[in-house]
Amino acid sequence: MATGLASFVDGYTNFMETKSDPRTKDWMLMSGPMPLVTILITYYYFCTSAGPRWMKDRKPFDLKYVLMVYNAIQVVFSVWLVYEGLQAGWLRDYSYKCQPVDYSNNPKALRMAQACWWYLFCKIVELLDTVFFVLRKKNRQVSYLHLWHHTLMPVCAWIGVKFLAGGHGTLLGVINSFVHIIMYSYYLLAALGPEVQKYLWWKKYITSLQMVQFVIVFVHSSQVLIYECNYPKFIVFLLGINALYFLYLFGMFYKNTYNSTKKQV
Repeated sequence: MATGLASFVDGYTNFMETKSDPRTKDWMLMSGPMPLVTILITYYYFCTSAGPRWMKDRKPFDLKYVLMVYNAIQVVFSVWLVYEGLQAGWLRDYSYKCQPVDYSNNPKALRMAQACWWYLFCKIVELLDTVFFVLRKKNRQVSYLHLWHHTLMPVCAWIGVKFLAGGHGTLLGVINSFVHIIMYSYYLLAALGPEVQKYLWWKKYITSLQMVQFVIVFVHSSQVLIYECNYPKFIVFLLGINALYFLYLFGMFYKNTYNSTKKQV
């Protein structure tokens, strides 16, 4: 057993040393998976167990102004991420058919790598979405879809920064950040109160946009499985499966939330 464990550790160490992006290995949270794993375990425990128990006999927190600032920051951050992703490659230089990772210290390659790290940082900050639900005692909104989405996205982003900080898969980050501009703009307006909320008729279209996002990601990723491209096919396969699963989950959410409401009316 000791020999098997030693072989596993040696294989893990060798994989991390030979396959990881040398440019990002010393960046914050990138020394290994444990810092992110610790954050996600803490997040999950608080949102599903410790938080609800702590809030059980307390009144919901009034976070109106906190949410306004938070959502405004998310909108600005998402705009910046879209801009960086476009300027670092997707606007002029990247191929939508096949785009390998540029592991050099070329200024544009480094700019894309840094944008990938900031995207990871953004996904970690977005864990606060669920924390705010718990503090406001909106536990019904802490669904399987919500938890799975918020847990998996930082994992995907971390893998991208650690091994593939650039290239084909980064289009996901650009599209996702664009969707979040609209989504957090909606949340920002909704946080202003009932006077504004009554004019926000377009909530369901955000879910539709999220589903379109997953279709685009699936089609874009699938090209690498068809054409020769110096980009890991296994990662692309996982991206495609993940996109289809999210499409299913968001589709069920749309059906249960909006179609059922329409029937009741």
